Amino acid sequence: MSDDVRHADLVAEGTGASLGEAKWAAMKELEPRFPGITAECVRFEVVEEPDGDGARVRAEVDEDAWRDAAEVIPEEPAERVRAIVARIVHAVGLRATIDIEENEDEIRATVNGDELGLLIGKHGATIDAVQHLAFRAAYRGRQTRKQVTIDAAGYRDRREAALHRMADRAAAEALRYERAVELEPMRAPERKIVHTYLSERSDVETHSEGDEPDRRLVVSPAQAFRGEG
Repeated sequence: MSDDVRHADLVAEGTGASLGEAKWAAMKELEPRFPGITAECVRFEVVEEPDGDGARVRAEVDEDAWRDAAEVIPEEPAERVRAIVARIVHAVGLRATIDIEENEDEIRATVNGDELGLLIGKHGATIDAVQHLAFRAAYRGRQTRKQVTIDAAGYRDRREAALHRMADRAAAEALRYERAVELEPMRAPERKIVHTYLSERSDVETHSEGDEPDRRLVVSPAQAFRGEG
């Protein structure tokens, strides 16, 4: 890579109604190249002051400062989650942005970008492992904990919808043939999604059988709906 190309990789421009918005836009342009980057690692140059057409800034990454910051473990759990996910995204060579949302019950990190299948893995195995790691890192040494969710390109919603469809088919089959129906092996979080979803019904019941990693959920007609014969 030539020096000119390498230098261009460190630079981005952003526009917005205010200087703050323009800086934020430039940061979002840089983040896929430098996961977890903060404003402290960037030098800003005002190209156009705010006027009727908005503001424009030029941002250049201080790569040494970014690398040094990446070695620091943040104190706050939400920022620890961001740091862990950013390091993994960078390590596997993906270009993506990471958005963090936090409420009373959950810290959610959403990874946005192209070709995120490598991060998700088969049936979500990789992203579930990242989620477990982020949870352990976020709350190491802390007693009070929240749920940590790592999502990528809407995977969690798509997978939950697929699990609900699978559960509906199994319930219909169990009632139609009055027998237990085994689902495919799933990890504990996915079994919980199916169990919680079907627990709202009174005509079927669920339990788990087998040992990890082949443990699976079994859907059966509820006692009151089983045939007498």
